[in-house]
Amino acid sequence: MRSWLRSLPVFDPEQLPEFDPAAAPASPIELFTSWLQAVAAIGTPAPHAANLATAGFEGEVSARTLILKDLDERGWYFATQSTSPKGQDLEQNPQAALTFFWPAQGRQVRIQGRVEQLPAPAGADDFLDRPDPSRAAALVGHQSEPLASRQQYWDAFDEALAQVRADPHLVAPQWGVYLLRPRWVEFWAATADRGQIRLRYTADDDAWPRSLRWP
Repeated sequence: MRSWLRSLPVFDPEQLPEFDPAAAPASPIELFTSWLQAVAAIGTPAPHAANLATAGFEGEVSARTLILKDLDERGWYFATQSTSPKGQDLEQNPQAALTFFWPAQGRQVRIQGRVEQLPAPAGADDFLDRPDPSRAAALVGHQSEPLASRQQYWDAFDEALAQVRADPHLVAPQWGVYLLRPRWVEFWAATADRGQIRLRYTADDDAWPRSLRWP
């Protein structure tokens, strides 16, 4: 296994875009947006998918992949059920990290900061924007709880889907939108000579001082 893993290709040097950290914009939001748009433009599937890592009171770390819902000068937004494991983690310990990885361009963005849940109307708006099957899946709830059989889930899903279609304004009460306000944002880029570039933005009032980091 070790030899096989080491033999697997990582990045295609000819496909790696140039990145000059000295020319990076003053805001990490602007740089993130340009990187996201660039990777979406080449047809990368789910370029807005990210790994979210959380930990509860006891410090046990949990990670999962989710979809970025929005981005503005305040930070990065995602949605989940407040009763889910990540929702419970964030209630106990509102610190989290997001990681975006785009191997086609040899780029990675790491964001670490404090998370806050937005008021209920934001969760309702996000929930109603979801397609009916996604609303039904969220309405079922019980995320990560033991499941006796797939049939048990299918029955619950069918019931929830019927509810959603009967009431287009139905919202799962536990659904919420969360904002990760970054303490720092780090941009990682592979280079054709197999080196790496790491540029970190650190929050400082309304400014974003930048610094290079050793690979």
